[in-house]
Amino acid sequence: MPLVSTASIVDTARAARVGAPAFNVLHLETAEALVAAAERAAVPLILQISENCVRYHGSLLPLLRATQALAEGSAVGISVHLDHITDPDLLREGVAAGARSVMIDASALPYEENVAATAELGAWCHRQQVYVEAELGEVGGKDGVHAPGARTDPEEALAFVEATGVDALAVAVGSSHAMRERTAVLDKELIRALRQRLPVPLVLHGSSGVPDEELRASVEAGMTKINISTHLVSVFTGEVRRTLAESPQLIDSRKYVAPAREAVSREAERLLGVLGTPAP
Repeated sequence: MPLVSTASIVDTARAARVGAPAFNVLHLETAEALVAAAERAAVPLILQISENCVRYHGSLLPLLRATQALAEGSAVGISVHLDHITDPDLLREGVAAGARSVMIDASALPYEENVAATAELGAWCHRQQVYVEAELGEVGGKDGVHAPGARTDPEEALAFVEATGVDALAVAVGSSHAMRERTAVLDKELIRALRQRLPVPLVLHGSSGVPDEELRASVEAGMTKINISTHLVSVFTGEVRRTLAESPQLIDSRKYVAPAREAVSREAERLLGVLGTPAP
């Protein structure tokens, strides 16, 4: 079916008080795994391509177009979103290639500079009919540095949304990027306060470190878009290691990548069930 908009997935999930799943693509095999999971679960899915992933591949277009093609061939609604984009030129390249949803990441800048950069790029995106996510209260953990103590102030967040006009906001509520263990405890009271104060959907980055019950509770408290990457990467790598340990004679990469793709697909399907189930 045709690509759907990130806005439609997020807005529908927000109204239903369920999670809007957003899983990151690293290569074609992950994209295939995630689309298959969404089809089996019959759940719409946001596929995300990060700036780091683009740097790994050396260019944006091949992976973006392959992901878009998989999404367009899916039996369920899939959107394609550019994640953590710090380079304005890369953002414009993605939009020119058909990306209709982006996360502008100026969160490492001081507040006023973040506002100015996000407002300028966001206004350009909106003129192209592109959905805009941004981040406030920098979610720690890039390159493995954990900063779970970061918190977004609701009043500052409201001022940020009003000044920038963003469509969704990633907030710091206790999660951290690149966590390898699912041990994070989220600040549900802060999530409720942010949900009550802000007119736009809330986005949880660093969700790989959040256990199932915390993910459900965060959605119940008011979180909507749930980004997951590292956890699924760990599943993929773990299955590759297991397969090669059992069959060290393998040289055809398809023989060990295929089981890893299937493992990611199964775990992604399970997570889709978690995010679509309200907290008890």
